Amino acid sequence: NMMEPTFYDAVKALAPNAEFQVIDNSTLNWLIANGDTQPTDSQITTKLEELKTAYNNKKYQRDRAVAYDLITEQLDQLYWDKKNGTNKWVEAIDKVKSDNPKP
Repeated sequence: NMMEPTFYDAVKALAPNAEFQVIDNSTLNWLIANGDTQPTDSQITTKLEELKTAYNNKKYQRDRAVAYDLITEQLDQLYWDKKNGTNKWVEAIDKVKSDNPKP
């Protein structure tokens, strides 16, 4: 998921089979349990914080994803590196990784 987690995401994580609505990204309208238990406000808040922490810890992955060249361009780089005995593809990948380090 490339978007920051929402109240809805937290409820869905806690009650994946239930049917519910979320109003104003903060109010749960529980409809059908389908075997799930309705989560409390505290459980939802805790789960949302967990999801946000996991999302924030992966920022470097999102930053790298947009910084890498397209796969077709990377394949072309690899071809020319092999043909010319160069290492430009590895250098490009190393730069993206060093510019966007893991936390």
